[in-house]
Amino acid sequence: MISSAPKMTYETDFLVIGAGVAGLTLAQGLAQNGRVILLCKGEQHDNNTWFAQGGIASAIGIDDSVESHIEDTIRVGAGLCKPEIVRDIIEEGPQAIRRLVELGVNFSLDEDKKNEFHLTVEGGHTHRRVLHHKDATGREMITKLWSVVSQNPNIEILTGHMAVDLLTTDKIAPDFGHNRCLGAYILEGQTGAVKVIQAHKTFLCTGGHGKLYLYTSNPDSATGDGLAMASRAGCRVANLEFMQFHPTGLFSSKVKNFLITEALRGEGGILYDHLGKRFMPLYHPRGELAPRDIVARAIDSELKKSGHTHVFLDVRHLGPEKVRSHFPNIYDVCLSVGIDITKDMIPVVPAAHYSCGGIVVDSEGQSDVENLYAIGEVACTGLHGANRLASNSLLEAVVMGQKVSRLVGAGWPKDAKREKMVEIPSWNAGTTVAPDELVVLSHTWDEIRRLMWHYVGIVRSDKRLKRAEMRIESILRELNEFYWNYQITEQFLEVRNLAIVAKLTIRCAMARKESRGIHYTIDYPQEAALIRDTIIR
Repeated sequence: MISSAPKMTYETDFLVIGAGVAGLTLAQGLAQNGRVILLCKGEQHDNNTWFAQGGIASAIGIDDSVESHIEDTIRVGAGLCKPEIVRDIIEEGPQAIRRLVELGVNFSLDEDKKNEFHLTVEGGHTHRRVLHHKDATGREMITKLWSVVSQNPNIEILTGHMAVDLLTTDKIAPDFGHNRCLGAYILEGQTGAVKVIQAHKTFLCTGGHGKLYLYTSNPDSATGDGLAMASRAGCRVANLEFMQFHPTGLFSSKVKNFLITEALRGEGGILYDHLGKRFMPLYHPRGELAPRDIVARAIDSELKKSGHTHVFLDVRHLGPEKVRSHFPNIYDVCLSVGIDITKDMIPVVPAAHYSCGGIVVDSEGQSDVENLYAIGEVACTGLHGANRLASNSLLEAVVMGQKVSRLVGAGWPKDAKREKMVEIPSWNAGTTVAPDELVVLSHTWDEIRRLMWHYVGIVRSDKRLKRAEMRIESILRELNEFYWNYQITEQFLEVRNLAIVAKLTIRCAMARKESRGIHYTIDYPQEAALIRDTIIR
């Protein structure tokens, strides 16, 4: 049920922060064992899952195998995948797909074999194994899961509420003995009131932080909130230098953050430069179906050589009927800005898409802080390594959501009975006043995004990273002063979170003295002999 009651303090068994596919899957599972509050910063569509076009990877094809899927994932991950995690998640893939179908998700069927799913192939995969719902898979998954969750009497959904900070014993009860998460302070967007949610267990399912960059496929809500809060709470983070840039974001001043799915290249789409020359075979033997990091760097290289702002993706040779039936959403959006993709080539540019790093968690989603879990893009499980295999992200979110809810439920309610109670203080706004110049925050956000794009983007160097670090330190000092003088707003919280994540990303990038997977630096163009994660506090 969706709540609109003007409460200031909540108590619950489980607090789930974030309502993408990870949060919805987790909440539905947890509700079998206790009361759940599901926190949604915006509305149903304000999450990365909603915009996921391609699909979810799972080895269900007759000529495919779990072993092949594992091999592809590890190969693309460039030496940093954790094999045991990869196996655990991929082996659970077919079961996760069955569960999604049971919950009402309609994956597209093969036109020739009506009783079988239509499977596409994407970069890095050696088999067709990507299930999809036309070219709007994420929207289909969110719609169906939201419907199920919103009807569950054990789940209370708070929309328009943003987490401010995690409640931990280190902050409010330093004599407790160890660091435990007790819930969170939350901001009600409509009134500006800061409330308290006390929970036995808290789960961060807040997605990624693509809005850190000037060009991104992510919605405006992808501001790294969970990652920044976890870092402030004392959690380690890892591998943030591995921000995956999707090779083909739509280049248009009329539509922002729109992705041109890799499935178009999987079906035969070809990339051309501004002179109409195909260039991908010069960079990799698999051409347009090379791993994403290689395609993104190839496009970046072509743009730097030519001075142009974009390249082109051509799908005209696939035929109008196939294009319109397989990719109706992309066709409609492009047509709305004057591009008929059955007749015109599509202008594309790389865009920040997915973070392979995140909060350090174990195989059960547990972070460094007791009773604080992280699931989905915000977490670093070791599945993706140094480069995510296409469409493994939705798989990870669903599998981990189901797994963690199952494991937590197995120990409930005995876990809660063993916990010492801690008194939670109300939010203290002190002597802060309402901010009078919010335009400063807009300028700061824009500066961070341009800074990260130019200095911590697809191709990096020590010199660029050092410049970025110096400026981010200055920005954080300015934001800290703002925090203590003015009442908080959602815009301020998002900019502060992005600045913190920017600093953490830069630190990770500076620590990796090699090029590996997505991370490429001109100062260290080769892979190092020592293979390691970048872990920082």
